[in-house]
Amino acid sequence: MTAQTHLPATALDHSAPRDEPVVHPPTRWALAGLGAGLAGVGVMVSSSMVDAVYDPKLQGDADAISEALGDLVPQMLAFHLSAMTGAVLMIVFAAGLFRRLKATTPADSVLPLVAFSGVLITAIMLIVGAGLDTEFIFAASDPDMVVPEDAAMFNHWIGTIPWCWGLLGLSGIALFGAARHGGLPKWLGLVGLVGGGLTLLLGISPLQYMAGMTGPIGLIVIALGFLAGDKAFRGRS
Repeated sequence: MTAQTHLPATALDHSAPRDEPVVHPPTRWALAGLGAGLAGVGVMVSSSMVDAVYDPKLQGDADAISEALGDLVPQMLAFHLSAMTGAVLMIVFAAGLFRRLKATTPADSVLPLVAFSGVLITAIMLIVGAGLDTEFIFAASDPDMVVPEDAAMFNHWIGTIPWCWGLLGLSGIALFGAARHGGLPKWLGLVGLVGGGLTLLLGISPLQYMAGMTGPIGLIVIALGFLAGDKAFRGRS
């Protein structure tokens, strides 16, 4: 009978691990924020082009305003698509931002929820701003379907409600708070403080619709910051 001896495996019996290149794909939630910011710019541009109610030649003449809106259907469609696309992408960005801040702020910090809420409510404002589109876009110039005074009101609606981006500024200020805790790069926190503070102040002021000018630009900058400058977390979905 032959005795069999089992020897333990040694380091020589194992192949050396190969160094694989580390790949950092773009963070998808931040890409959603970039898309939302670009869509926000589209909202501002397209809604500004629906200007019948602001035309000095037509002011006070609801019938003429309603008729003029009939020639602005492409612009109104562009507004609707931009607003709804931006809202969808903004919700994804809000969820990703909440998770990102939750991972690097104190456990009892309210900053992640504040940042999430500001973005979410701004998305809701876009949805509300586009909420009357189906009712009016294809019937604004048809007096049998829409009363001219209501058509004029619709033009006011899309020229004001979707521009209420003030609470997005609150999210920017929350980023500054997270940076103070070391949870974000300092420069990203400063961008959030300056851009977010300006947007919030405009939103609080009687000039609240001007927040629609600064909000989308700030969102684009912040999203790019997370994509390019947040190296520790880049690559997470």
